[in-house]
Amino acid sequence: MAMVRYIDRDGDSGILAYELGPHWIHVQFKDGSVYEYTDVSAGVAQLATMKRLAQSGDGLNRFINLYVKKGYSRKVR
Repeated sequence: MAMVRYIDRDGDSGILAYELGPHWIHVQFKDGSVYEYTDVSAGVAQLATMKRLAQSGDGLNRFINLYVKKGYSRKVR
């Protein structure tokens, strides 16, 4: 699956795109960096919420900043 542009319904997000996998999400920020969050690094419930927010196009950046913070498994680029 390729990166999907994040809708950003409010126009205030630092997120540009995302890619979903069975146990992970890759999040591309507007500065070009891509981080991988997994069910192990962020937690199963947090990852499920991140996937839902990514697909809805609203609230993902805020959720990461408030709850996930440095819960990524690796910096992809």
